[in-house]
Amino acid sequence: MNILISACLLGARCRYDGEGFALPEMNELKKYCTLIPICPEQMGGLPTPRVPAEIVGDAIINKEGVDVTYQYMTGAKTALTYAQLNNVQYALLKAKSPSCGKGKIYDGTFSGTLIDGSGITARLLEENGIKVYTENDIDELLQILLTNNNTSV
Repeated sequence: MNILISACLLGARCRYDGEGFALPEMNELKKYCTLIPICPEQMGGLPTPRVPAEIVGDAIINKEGVDVTYQYMTGAKTALTYAQLNNVQYALLKAKSPSCGKGKIYDGTFSGTLIDGSGITARLLEENGIKVYTENDIDELLQILLTNNNTSV
């Protein structure tokens, strides 16, 4: 089984601040699936490091006031293409991100305040039938993979 994953969760230094966010559970996850790393922001043409951005209404605006919606949307569409080409059913994405966040994202004021919502890539993937998880849900995803692995043997 193939799973789309935010490359930063594998330790790739592609986050807005030039850092990664490697998860210790990755070795366990790799036992049950093939990971397909993506960084929608980079796929959309944004540099790393880059100015932080948040969703403001229907746009994604960086902290300097620049509208980067086009780059984020391009990255989201590219991520969806990767998912479709690889028959992905699940994605493990970085929480709170304006691209990858699911359930909670920053409110657009750059104050650190979280609101209900999902990032542009997470929404696009879910609209196309791909179940999205974040690192906060990794135990749930591992349980699903373990169950699927045991029933397919």
